Amino acid sequence: MIRENRVEELEQAIGYRFLQPNLLERALTHRSAVPEDATTRIRSDNEQLEYLGDAVLGMLVSEYLSTAFQEWSEGQLSKSRARLVNAASLYAAARRLSLGNYLRLGKGEEKTGGREKPALLADAFEAIVAAIYLDGGLPAARDFVKSALLDTAVEVEGSRLGWSDNKSALQELLQAKGLAPARYAVVREAGPDHQKTFWIQVDVPGLVNATGTGTNKKEAEQSAAAQALELLRAEDVIRTKVK
Repeated sequence: MIRENRVEELEQAIGYRFLQPNLLERALTHRSAVPEDATTRIRSDNEQLEYLGDAVLGMLVSEYLSTAFQEWSEGQLSKSRARLVNAASLYAAARRLSLGNYLRLGKGEEKTGGREKPALLADAFEAIVAAIYLDGGLPAARDFVKSALLDTAVEVEGSRLGWSDNKSALQELLQAKGLAPARYAVVREAGPDHQKTFWIQVDVPGLVNATGTGTNKKEAEQSAAAQALELLRAEDVIRTKVK
């Protein structure tokens, strides 16, 4: 079990006090920490909470976006929701809350750096959304999602949330101008397997090249594409505004 003072510490971080603390403990329990027991059919890990949290999170993010950006098309809303609830976004939110410090892991996951694994942290974030929803209802879950995820994302991204992802946006821009597609290549990677950093270079033939970093290749490609878009705009190479 998580020590009482640690529960209170986490409740303070997430801004919600549980009436049923066992829900919070379950949300933080990875399946590796639960011994297999054929005599019980009741799951005590966070997988079912993760499943429920995914649905609650998608609904709350959709609700927020459709209210905050009433002028957006369905396509813009869908792209924004996808960016906000993807694994990288939830991992970042979980890191801000230091959820890794509170996870209950088996020895194997502990040894392989499970407290820093993006997938485990993203799953735990979804499970906490579900735990709050079950404990305090939709208003409590809505407040948590807004403070832990949406406020930061909207402050950083603003209306850019409705744009295509950076890699697609760069491709669309180049295609619209009849230019050759961008080329991506890994130029460096470092760190242990569970916590790698990738450097990827994108080359827009004859115009610009840029390098981005990320905890996986996809994230690094998106970062590189964002840098390329910024350089193209700064150098006034292409005057088309990407939306």
